[in-house]
Amino acid sequence: MKKRALFVGCLLLLAGAASAAVPQPTEGDLVLSDFRFASGEVLPALRMHYRTLGAPRRDAQGVVRNAVLILHGTSGSGAQFFTENFAGVLFGPGQPLDASRYFLIVPDGIGHGGSSKPSDGLRARFPRYAYDDMIAAQYRLLTEGLHVNHLRLLMGTSMGGMHAWLWGERYPDFMDALVPLACLPTAIAGRNRAWRRMILDEIRGDPDWNGGNYERQPRGLASAMDLLVLMVGSPLQWQAAAPTRDEADRYLAQQREGRLSGADANDFLYAFDASRAYDPSADLERIDAPLLAINFADDMINPPELGVMEKSMPRVRRGRYVLIPASASTRGHGTHSYPAIWQDHLRALLASLSG
Repeated sequence: MKKRALFVGCLLLLAGAASAAVPQPTEGDLVLSDFRFASGEVLPALRMHYRTLGAPRRDAQGVVRNAVLILHGTSGSGAQFFTENFAGVLFGPGQPLDASRYFLIVPDGIGHGGSSKPSDGLRARFPRYAYDDMIAAQYRLLTEGLHVNHLRLLMGTSMGGMHAWLWGERYPDFMDALVPLACLPTAIAGRNRAWRRMILDEIRGDPDWNGGNYERQPRGLASAMDLLVLMVGSPLQWQAAAPTRDEADRYLAQQREGRLSGADANDFLYAFDASRAYDPSADLERIDAPLLAINFADDMINPPELGVMEKSMPRVRRGRYVLIPASASTRGHGTHSYPAIWQDHLRALLASLSG
């Protein structure tokens, strides 16, 4: 009973911290004609869906000074940020990313949300995109679609955090600061590669997949989703939420049902396959903007015992690493979506920026 009371108390604490009304964004689409992927494949019309809050402010030279780009994780979308626990903590009046001060830009990555993806119709004939393609499209959305030529901040969670590392290397002068959350600046290898490969194998190995031309969602999607549920969760949260066998079974069923609703096997497979070539480790010295990396001690996808951050951060000239200890409030990998836990570090970074 004490554990459950503590768990409920922490949830109430987080809810109280996130009680501000969630602002409603403006949504739009940019269509990029004849978009060429790194593979050489070309999509005649690539749709990039996005959400914005606030308005851009330019200096005397026409440089946008208040734009913030926020990037989501694998199989997610920009919609995940417009919740009480995220927008309600960050985007409101007086909050770290107050939309009356900042121009917030939240795109759906290629293959995700309202942007072009395999389930639109091409299925397995959709170009096999990778992170470089996703970043190229994000850059064109900013510069060609929204006419943003500079970012005050680029922040990303999970896959979006990995994108932030790559952005810092490819466009080192484009932003004033970077905040990658719940990720590592190294190749997808070891267990991180293994569980992603399991997802790909579960879907491709299901006879119902039929080379991507299935008539119903293949059963392998459910098995692949189970892996995701397991990896992103927190053992402490699971134990507190489901302390008995029957409660654990019910909790798992709820997680499955929620994540499988509306999911598509090709979209899911493509999204996880996109990480195959990720590896920013060779060019960390190219990052010029102040970078705040925030990870979580109970994150099973990016476990701190690997020591990657301790080896990598000295190579980032203006880098700082924060490891949030596991507690009754953290949620494993998913802690990235609960800024009540880490917003003070973001505030400090923004306060340190000049101009």
